[in-house]
Amino acid sequence: MPDAVSQQKPDKQALYEALAGRIDSVVRGLDDEVAAMASAACLIHHALPYVSWTGFYRVVNEGLLRIGPYQGPPACLEIPFGSGICGTVAAEEESLVVADVHAFPGHIACDSAARSEIVVPVYRKDGSLAAVLDLDSHAPSAFDDDDRTGLEAIAEILRRHL
Repeated sequence: MPDAVSQQKPDKQALYEALAGRIDSVVRGLDDEVAAMASAACLIHHALPYVSWTGFYRVVNEGLLRIGPYQGPPACLEIPFGSGICGTVAAEEESLVVADVHAFPGHIACDSAARSEIVVPVYRKDGSLAAVLDLDSHAPSAFDDDDRTGLEAIAEILRRHL
C-alpha cells in the first residue's frame, strides 16, 4: 500500500502524456508559431500546479532571445545566448533542469521568488532553433527527469507544427 506522501505526488508521466495529446490536438494544422506557443504555454501552465511561470523565449536575431507567449508575472524581455539558464540552453541546444537557480552561474533573476527552473530547446521543422521553453517554480527542486522528458515530447510536437 502506498504511503500518504507518494499518494500526493502527481503521476507526471500520465500528466504529460495527456498534456501532449491536448497540445497536439490544439496546434494541429496551425501555421502560426506564436499562436502555437501561446496555446502550449497556457495549457502547460494550467496543467502543472508547481509552476509559477511558463513561456517561450523566441530566437529573434542571431544570438538573441526575446520573450514570447507566456503565462505568469512579467519577466525579462531579452536574453543573449549564453546568458542565464535560457541563454545557455539556446547556445548549447540541450535541456537543463536546475534544482537551485541561485546556484547556477550567471542566473538571471527575472522573478526573485523563483527557486528552480527547467528549460528545453524548441526547433522548427527545418531544424533551426525557434525558441526555448522555460518553466519556473517557487519550490526548490520542483523539476525532474519526468518533466524534462515530458517537455521534450511537447517540444517535439511543436517542431512538427512550426
